Amino acid sequence: MRLQHVSTPYPEGADEQVRAFYGRLLGLKEKPAPDSLQGQGLVWFAAGDDELELHFLPDPVPPDPRARRHFCLEVGDLDGWRRRLAEAGLTPYDATAIPNRPRFFCRDPFGNLLELTTIVGDYRDGRGRGV
Repeated sequence: MRLQHVSTPYPEGADEQVRAFYGRLLGLKEKPAPDSLQGQGLVWFAAGDDELELHFLPDPVPPDPRARRHFCLEVGDLDGWRRRLAEAGLTPYDATAIPNRPRFFCRDPFGNLLELTTIVGDYRDGRGRGV
């Protein structure tokens, strides 16, 4: 079993804002939704190897700002991404530390929670990669 995609809501009519944040700011590559789903306001991005995808769909119910559900993106330069998001007007914040998983959270422009992390080793024993 493997994760194939994550679907995340955004306000109806804000598809260009989705493209601006996830495509231009975060650098994810947009991909077309299947022909059978055209016209539904879906915005799809490649989010890793083996067709892992991140789907955005219009939803009239805004995210609960207290919700902890989220998705996580692994990045190389965690501090650089924190600065980039802060410069874009977002508010990155830290959470409980996980060994060998430095990370931070922030909300996207629509209120969805996302986590960014760098994996440097096994979280269970605190050893770095290659040990």
